[in-house]
Amino acid sequence: MAVAAASTGCGAQAGSGVRTIKIATAAESKPLSWGAIGHAPQGYEPDVLNAINAKLPHYKFKMEGAADIAQETGLATGKYDMISGGYYKTPERSKQFLIPDSAVCASLMRIYVRGNDGSIAGMPDLVGKRIVPVSAGGGVYKFVTQWQKGNPGKKLNITTSSAGVPYPDRLKEVQSGKYDALILPSNLGEQTVIKEQRLNIKASEPVSTNNTYFLIHKSGENKKLAEDVDKALKGLREDGTLSKLSMKWFGEDDTKYMK
Repeated sequence: MAVAAASTGCGAQAGSGVRTIKIATAAESKPLSWGAIGHAPQGYEPDVLNAINAKLPHYKFKMEGAADIAQETGLATGKYDMISGGYYKTPERSKQFLIPDSAVCASLMRIYVRGNDGSIAGMPDLVGKRIVPVSAGGGVYKFVTQWQKGNPGKKLNITTSSAGVPYPDRLKEVQSGKYDALILPSNLGEQTVIKEQRLNIKASEPVSTNNTYFLIHKSGENKKLAEDVDKALKGLREDGTLSKLSMKWFGEDDTKYMK
């Protein structure tokens, strides 16, 4: 695991000219990615990373799970060469990191409500409803903000939070009636939580779709890494590998929504 490679440093050369790439994956976002330190990460993105590494034998990918807040911080400081976690491409991230042109998958934004609530099917139905606070500056915040600008006549009561409340707890807050709705990308394992914890929660049809990307630490040597990852991702989409992995982990081909 990545801990074993720590002594060699970020982006170190392993043996025979093979460069070790330290990667942080989401630690608690099953089936997108999960796996605590000391355990091999599992899920859609780790499988994609393994498929990329198979195409790029001059690299040795070392993955470890990390909390969301630690991923971008670690990437900015150079602790990690690359991170994965269903990230959107934003102007801010494009300035700070290297982002391959090829997407990893598509994130489908959905609204989660109680199973017996027939009043909410889309964004306009959220007017006057209690919505679970969204993470400030995150992908959901960006989506809701853009939607609100395009629909000024339908004011939503959106609040932000930096508390980092796990999404299983957010689903429970909808179940309990504390909130009426939760807006989240559907690739974070919500259906698994709903099934395993027997929650009476249902999801809407996608209200928005966005490409997701790997983020790479900005450095001279990583420009080649970004180019290689981009080329490998293109090949994996063309040969159907991304579609197969999406079916395996999400139960549907989310890649068909990739723009």
